[in-house]
Amino acid sequence: MRIDVELSEIAGQAIQDALGTASPAILRPTQDPKHGDFQVNGVLPLAKQMKGNPRELATKVAEKLTGHEAFAAVEVAGPGFINLRVAPAWLEKRLDALTKDAHVGISKVEKSERIVIDFSSPNIAKQMHVGHIRSTILGDAIVRLLRTVGHEVIGDNHLGDWGTQFGLLIAGMRAFGSEEALDSAPIDELERVYKLATAKAKEEPAFAEEARSELAKLQSGDPANVAAWERFVKATRVSLDKIYARLGVTFDAWLGESAYNDMLPGVVQTLKDKGLARESEGAMCVFFNELADSPKDLATFKEPFIVQKRDGAFLYSTTDIATAYYRRDHFKADRSLYVVGTPQSHHFKQLFAIMKMLGVDLRYDHIAFGSILGPDGKALRTREGKAVTLQSVLDEAEERALARIREDGLEIPEEEIAETARKVGIGAVKYGDLRQNRTTDYMFDWDKMISFQGNAGPYLQYAYARTRSLFRKAELEFASQPDGEVKLVAPEERTLGLTLLRFGDIVFTAGETYQPHLLCDHLYNVARDFSTFWEACPILKVEGAERLSRLTLTWLVGRQIATGLGLLGIEVVERM
Repeated sequence: MRIDVELSEIAGQAIQDALGTASPAILRPTQDPKHGDFQVNGVLPLAKQMKGNPRELATKVAEKLTGHEAFAAVEVAGPGFINLRVAPAWLEKRLDALTKDAHVGISKVEKSERIVIDFSSPNIAKQMHVGHIRSTILGDAIVRLLRTVGHEVIGDNHLGDWGTQFGLLIAGMRAFGSEEALDSAPIDELERVYKLATAKAKEEPAFAEEARSELAKLQSGDPANVAAWERFVKATRVSLDKIYARLGVTFDAWLGESAYNDMLPGVVQTLKDKGLARESEGAMCVFFNELADSPKDLATFKEPFIVQKRDGAFLYSTTDIATAYYRRDHFKADRSLYVVGTPQSHHFKQLFAIMKMLGVDLRYDHIAFGSILGPDGKALRTREGKAVTLQSVLDEAEERALARIREDGLEIPEEEIAETARKVGIGAVKYGDLRQNRTTDYMFDWDKMISFQGNAGPYLQYAYARTRSLFRKAELEFASQPDGEVKLVAPEERTLGLTLLRFGDIVFTAGETYQPHLLCDHLYNVARDFSTFWEACPILKVEGAERLSRLTLTWLVGRQIATGLGLLGIEVVERM
């Protein structure tokens, strides 16, 4: 049930009937409600094609729209816009249908695709830090959104589980490691050893050569080194699983860089055979400025895309090519998505260009995102200058939520407070990230995140809890829809009803454009309009059809907030 599609089709038909040509209506919500609910902008570009006066053409289209059951008012504005105000009866009919729609107004795509989404992707033997929040939470939300509109989605955690660091770790454990510490606190011990080994390799060429030798032995299948590597991976997985469980994030595949190791020599050979890579100073490189098929934005770059170093080692660039092949051949993917920070944009431009030249014709999208900043405007760090761990962020979120709940004296039974604080705290972190346009940096602000006012996760959870409270007071079951028809009498009812009907449009657009913040904005609008409706329109103090109508609107609000937050990976709470 996408009212933007329905209204666009009505407006498009009016354009065809009035002007004798099929053309998109280009329907948009109005910026100012006093001008109406939607605006048709399609006459302006059409007027240029027809070499006609846009306002005169818009008037002809408006005449066809006037009197249609969907519109209470149709008005030509400016140089040729058409403002539309939707008729209350038309809205009421669709709200009644929404009440009965098990899919909450979300339509399925006409053609389902198989989509692989590469997200989170932490490194083995390291703690997840605050920088992993965006990829993990964004990726999870996009998986949920695309599945909801009907795509077959495979979430892939492309772990950093192969490469140079493992030679350093194997040599480092021999030099500095503690087996006891590796058993009791494996990630802390691995991080300590890696730091010491890295420093030693910089100072002592012999140790650096030892680390390279251990890496070569690992890559050639040496049993002892493979066993050590497997131990590192297993220990890290235990730590990662705990974090993902707290976040409610799951994956369909855990195919790290190691999964593609056997494919890498063949990848380099294929690039050579197809004339895409050549040797340069002992390394194998792709020079885009030498290739006739290079995209214009890459053809001027002289820096190579290196796929094999002079010592024979492969890079993550090589692994990414192998991964794209695997997703085409094994998963039969139509789309391959990469939820990775903006600094990697150039790498992905190069990768996608190479895959096109190789004929691996998937749709590739880099879902880029900005950084999380501290109060100083720089990357968020501890006072000691270390990266903030994701575990510490989640711990503090729950602690702050618990303190805020007690401080505000919310009516929550004592036995439910800890679980509510968990949901509110984790939800606040998720929503605080997802409400940002992903392409921008944002400042991490606890006070704004854990707020029961404004565009914040706890505010939306509170709005949902309010709907549940109302139904408890009315002694009605929330699980079943109210047995009444919606009647939009007060302006606050109409505003809320129109906002609710936009949900399906928003979910579809947020998924297809990989922009969860659009759904956050919509849910905030629902909660805000519900608050205004709550203050202006008595619900339990009125009787009959009016009471049932307002209960139905309240029920729709609760269901939509719960569904929308669920699509963002955020749990709702029953009492606040």
